[in-house]
Amino acid sequence: MLNFDLNSSEFWDPQATRQEIVRVFDICYGCTLCHTLCPSFVDLFRLVDENFGEAEALKDEHVKEIVDLCYQCKLCYTICPYVPPHEWDIDFPRTIMRAHLVDARQRGIRFADRIFGDTDLVGRLASWVAPLVNWANQNSFLRGLMEKYLGVHRNRMLPTFHGETFRKWIRKQPASSKGSGDEKVALFYTCTVNYNEPEIGKSAVAVFQKNRIECVIPDQQCCGLPFLDGGLVDRAHKKIESNVAALSRFLQQGYKIVVPSASCSYMLKQEYPRFLPTAESKLVAENTYDLSEYLVSVHERGKLDLGFSQEIGKVRYHQPCHLKAQNIGFKAQQLMQLIPGADVSRMQCCSGHDGSWSVKKENFEASMKVGKPLFKFLKTEGACTVTDCPLSAIQVLQGTGKKAVHPIVVMARAYGLEI
Repeated sequence: MLNFDLNSSEFWDPQATRQEIVRVFDICYGCTLCHTLCPSFVDLFRLVDENFGEAEALKDEHVKEIVDLCYQCKLCYTICPYVPPHEWDIDFPRTIMRAHLVDARQRGIRFADRIFGDTDLVGRLASWVAPLVNWANQNSFLRGLMEKYLGVHRNRMLPTFHGETFRKWIRKQPASSKGSGDEKVALFYTCTVNYNEPEIGKSAVAVFQKNRIECVIPDQQCCGLPFLDGGLVDRAHKKIESNVAALSRFLQQGYKIVVPSASCSYMLKQEYPRFLPTAESKLVAENTYDLSEYLVSVHERGKLDLGFSQEIGKVRYHQPCHLKAQNIGFKAQQLMQLIPGADVSRMQCCSGHDGSWSVKKENFEASMKVGKPLFKFLKTEGACTVTDCPLSAIQVLQGTGKKAVHPIVVMARAYGLEI
């Protein structure tokens, strides 16, 4: 059965972990519902086939290959017929996460994973010298060195950094610009928005103000997901503890937590109570909303301003995997369809970026193959390209040459707001 108790010695036992992996692999092999879902399943079924259908016969290097190919999109969980509370308790993503964490503890953490995981430190340093960092990220010689010493594929587009982060910008805004109505939100803006896509945060604040929604900005750190990706569970746990303490204070004052990034909202909703099983973390999880999810709820209460002054026309919208995994429907699409004349088409398909996974030189080519169906869909002439995931936006730009914007940016433009 699934065991995700980090305080249990069984969780960290390599042999017990392998037994659970084999159990899950064996059931997945007998089902094959996910046979084309991602590279991890493709290799799983191929390798078990080569071992005459015996998952137990897989060599350790084959198990590691399957584990390393999983980029935690969570899509298998949403379609698996055996998820808890089924008697088989199959949770493929968390089984793979456990295997990854146990492996990282056994072999040690790579320097590159420490760098990739510490987005707050990297973001702060890069924002101080943003023009230099952005130039370096496009310099072929320096990219060759990054590939050699950090394992970052030389052709992978990297995020753009800004000297004025969202946090710096919001501190300059007058209190009156943050809304004054009955609705109250605490914006968990995320490290990606803060350092790389401040326009998303600015648009969110402008839309809140337009709708008289009071918005506060709690003290916050990265949600911790990048540290988990690198196997640094202790560092992730510290981030989680800090954020839960800061956010729970605002919940006691009647605020709702609103998050503009699907991966981060998923982390707060689903992973925080697992990694920090306290009443406070449960409260945070129960009161966290994806940004579009929250605004649709405002509309359903009859409080959303529908005074749009600009048309947006044709929209091709990508719903990120971690948004689908939240099982909340198609809130961003619903939101944009409120704009008169909007022609919104949606595709739910993994972009293939998935955090630091696609950045690594061994995964970059595979990540672009994963994203091909999405790239084809988004190449529609004359359409605005939209995604809730800032990292997927980088992948879309790489695959199509088109800059994808967040739904909240579309909303701000439709209102005619100046950002």
